[in-house]
Amino acid sequence: MGESRTELLAWVNDLLQLNYTKVEQAGTGAAYCQIMDSVFNDVHMTKVKFDTKHEYEYVANFKVLQHTFDKHKIDKIIPVDKLMKCKFQDNLEFMQWVKRFWDQNFPGGAYDAVQRRKGGAPSKSPGGARANVGSVARKPIQSGRSSSSTKPAADNNQISDLNKQITELKVTVDGLEKERDFYFGKLREIEILVQEQLDLTDPTSEDTNCIRDIQAILYRTEEGFEVPPENEGQEGEDEYDDETF
Repeated sequence: MGESRTELLAWVNDLLQLNYTKVEQAGTGAAYCQIMDSVFNDVHMTKVKFDTKHEYEYVANFKVLQHTFDKHKIDKIIPVDKLMKCKFQDNLEFMQWVKRFWDQNFPGGAYDAVQRRKGGAPSKSPGGARANVGSVARKPIQSGRSSSSTKPAADNNQISDLNKQITELKVTVDGLEKERDFYFGKLREIEILVQEQLDLTDPTSEDTNCIRDIQAILYRTEEGFEVPPENEGQEGEDEYDDETF
């Protein structure tokens, strides 16, 4: 099984120094291009647009990505038409494949994503053991009086780490809430369909018995679970829709 939405978002944001809140945002093609740049360091990042609003800009990004695939003989079909619709499932599956490819081919070392987006020179990543992306080597603490000057830096690093953890937790909670709403919406649609079929079918038919069994499963609760009042959650149901950005 591939990584979850939350894990992929945390990885992409850390690697590319972005602030994505949805996997669907990768449907513009820009993030996929730069992930490949972190592996090969030869993607024309000046041609990749992150601040895109139009479909033709998406197409331009995917052309850059396809060129990279062709150049490095990557035998993987890019489902451009599906990805450009910025739907959750299509981009989740493709991002999971991209993550597996990255795990197998990333050369290690630091990758300056922001500088590369500005057209900076490729980083010369050392081979061998893989380093944490975006990590910064810590300087040894000097003894004597100079050691006191390193304390503010250490405090700043600790604050930065805590802020990063808070951001990751927020992304996790947001992802869980969206996933909950997504599946609740599906169950609600099934519930409405079942009720409509019960109203239309003969009460004595076998089909009706089957539909009633399905309805019983939908309404079955676990011990200790309390069904909320009917007026609660109606606003959430009205706002439910497919996940896009």
